[in-house]
Amino acid sequence: MKSVAVVGGTHGNEFSGIYLLRKWQQQPQLIARETFTTQMVFANPKAFEENKRYLDVDLNRQFGLADLNNPELANYEQSRAKVINQQLGPKGNAKTDFIIDLHNTTSNMGPTLILLQSDAFNRQLGAYVKVQMPEAVIVLEDQVSVEEHLFLSSITPQGVIVEVGPQSQSVLRQDVLDWMDTMTRHILDFIELHNTGAIPALPASYEAFKYEETLKLPEDEQGERIGMVHRNVQDADFKPLLPGDPIYTLFDGTEVCWEGDYEAYPHFINEAAYYDNNLAMSLARKVIVEV
Repeated sequence: MKSVAVVGGTHGNEFSGIYLLRKWQQQPQLIARETFTTQMVFANPKAFEENKRYLDVDLNRQFGLADLNNPELANYEQSRAKVINQQLGPKGNAKTDFIIDLHNTTSNMGPTLILLQSDAFNRQLGAYVKVQMPEAVIVLEDQVSVEEHLFLSSITPQGVIVEVGPQSQSVLRQDVLDWMDTMTRHILDFIELHNTGAIPALPASYEAFKYEETLKLPEDEQGERIGMVHRNVQDADFKPLLPGDPIYTLFDGTEVCWEGDYEAYPHFINEAAYYDNNLAMSLARKVIVEV
């Protein structure tokens, strides 16, 4: 891999990545490695200026091939996606080899690395990050091919999302920023080791979480919320949820239990950014990744 891009501010009110870019601009040696170039990209500056997640649409959902090639999609984020695609891509024939896209979540997910693919490179990357950073959580979102993903990090043949929380929108927390800084540098170290054929011995396997589905909050026929995430689930990201466990509390006090048929691991629980869609959480299954 000869070219890596570190992207911050894809969402304008997720501050850790934005302020880390400023730090690294002052100290570029922190993210420089000998075998590849590292560029920094501030993805959504206008949303940051206005202290919003986005101005028109979620930038991190604008990188489908059809949308990138559709000139009629021309609001601010759609236009910004096309500019970033030309800068780092174009998708399908990208001049950049790897993207690290930096995100914050309001959910209690800790330092989470989201892998879009489960090929040998990504399995090893997850193992390396876990060895260097035992508190890290690995999530697989490999249910579709990278070409079908809508995420910014899908522009390049390889790309990951660093998702760290809990952090409220438009604030900074030192523990969260430090986690993001540390995880990003471990990813860059791994790419360097990959390039030089010097990847150290890794564990034969490790635990990860494979995305399964997204749940909505209880709604009435008009689409209005009639309940909230149960207190036993709130802040319990990556803790097991069993069939029959309470998952919501309605405003009249009624408890709603989960009717799934597997042991689930909620994450993005009550994510503030998903308010518009009334989303409650994502669910994953625990899996063993063979390295």
